[in-house]
Amino acid sequence: MQEPIISVSGLRGVVGSSLTPEIVTRYVAAFVASLPAGPVVVTRDGRTTGPMLAALVQGVLMASGRTCLAADVAATPTTGVLVRHTAAAGGVQISASHNPPDYNGLKLFDQSGRVLPAAAGQQVLERYRQAEPAWQDHQGTGDSQLVSDTTTAHLALLLSICDVERIRQQKFCVLLDANHGAGSQLGIPLLRELGCEVHVLGGEPDGKFGHPAEPTRENLASVLPLFQEGKLDIGFCQDPDADRLAVIDQGGRYLGEEYTVSLCMDHVLRQRPGPVVTNCSSSRMTQDLALKYNVPFFRSQVGEANVVDVMLAENAVLGGEGNGGIIDPRVVLVRDSFVGMALLLDALAARQLSIRELAAEIPRYAMHKAKVELAPAAVPQALTALERHFDEATADRLDGLRLDWPDRWLLVRASNTEPIVRVVAEAPTPDAAQQLCDQAAAVMAG
Repeated sequence: MQEPIISVSGLRGVVGSSLTPEIVTRYVAAFVASLPAGPVVVTRDGRTTGPMLAALVQGVLMASGRTCLAADVAATPTTGVLVRHTAAAGGVQISASHNPPDYNGLKLFDQSGRVLPAAAGQQVLERYRQAEPAWQDHQGTGDSQLVSDTTTAHLALLLSICDVERIRQQKFCVLLDANHGAGSQLGIPLLRELGCEVHVLGGEPDGKFGHPAEPTRENLASVLPLFQEGKLDIGFCQDPDADRLAVIDQGGRYLGEEYTVSLCMDHVLRQRPGPVVTNCSSSRMTQDLALKYNVPFFRSQVGEANVVDVMLAENAVLGGEGNGGIIDPRVVLVRDSFVGMALLLDALAARQLSIRELAAEIPRYAMHKAKVELAPAAVPQALTALERHFDEATADRLDGLRLDWPDRWLLVRASNTEPIVRVVAEAPTPDAAQQLCDQAAAVMAG
């Protein structure tokens, strides 16, 4: 049996290969055994294998003596809201995020409505690998209850963080690309509630993606030309479980995922200055904004759960990851594309500027990413060699090795699933960023 890709808060794999009914059964049973008493929310992101996995997860929950709150198709942040709103013991979102259609996975939530933090996730993993599931007899079997209204509570929270009337007056024309994932379930009602004229791509959550799942520039090549007529004010592009958001400006220019957190942060800090958090692989645009507004800036290890840990510790007003995941604690401690939509429309209405003009105010950098084949045993020595080679940089071992200069940075991290290291650099120009990655690769090659 192939091992799935396991992260801090869940797992994912190819259905029928590295994600099998046996793996799902053991993993969900291990998760349930770690929860306090109470029901468990189950949602899915619209993938074609979602109904099969949802039925399997619900069966495991009931066999473990739990009440299953079956919410069917819902976005990942909505799952977090539902866990809190229903006072559930936890939640399971069935999703492989931005992975291809043959993948699916499980994301776990604790009773506070956040994704499972590292320590709790490690306990689940150990139980999954070492302990046998504990099943109930016929008298202890749980039941399943349908959650018919999945969006009202989440929508109310989103409307509370923006000036609804101010946005409605602008009558924005918006393109929403949900790409046949879960994003349309709340994205359409939210945008209509904000008075927008909404044009939807992939509104049916059937998992039949119109383009590759991750909302990158290359994957959105068929979407960008739709803006050439100039009738749209902004485009919102989600990944299948709607925890990431990429932005397209009114002329069809891809602003991308890195700008989502930065633009939202600029808007929030104008109104509510306070600590902000991003992970160590996110653009330094956020650090520049913290300096501009004279607020504390904190970095976390890569991973949503790690960002949330630091946000809670530092009482942050906003956090996120450069993959387009914005986290607003007023709504839910989960990456939330809908928060991004609400805050960006609020910024457009408040400033009376286009999204292109807002983006132009933020210092621009270029990012380059690469992979270097390297055996795990050789990684520590390679990181030490890099630190010596770039001795003029400020070194940080928070997550792999990050090297910082006044206008650029380099991050080198070992993969958890492959014998490679991931190399990310950001600099004022694309050439400068690539040169940093190339130099790093040469040093690690010896």
